[in-house]
Amino acid sequence: MVWYVMMARDQMVDGRRWKIGRPLVTLAPSHLLSTAACAGAAASAAKDLKRRKYSNLVGNYCFEPFGVETLGPWGAGAQSVFKEIAHKLFDSTRDQKAGYFFGQKINIAIQRGNAASLLGTFHSDSDADQYFDA
Repeated sequence: MVWYVMMARDQMVDGRRWKIGRPLVTLAPSHLLSTAACAGAAASAAKDLKRRKYSNLVGNYCFEPFGVETLGPWGAGAQSVFKEIAHKLFDSTRDQKAGYFFGQKINIAIQRGNAASLLGTFHSDSDADQYFDA
């Protein structure tokens, strides 16, 4: 299986800063009503935006946006894709915990992204030192 990653043209290589565009902010006031009513609403909204953005891929590729919110809720599409991949992992490895370990890898990647996002808000390491114990 070959994985492709599509990036915005002006995105920097480290993936943390954008010249043009903006990241989806789960806790933004514009998401408050939908996320208060339903966990995963911001992830579902992001999924819909990605589906529209990459609509030209549908004819040639199998495309499913994988939306996960910063605080943990997964969008419905992400859950279905994860379950499908977990079943395929089990079929190929016969390890009943393969799907569980795959889910843990995804959650760790989200936590690392959250940490990078938080640390990216500080201008220097000395700014972060006042908030974190060494």
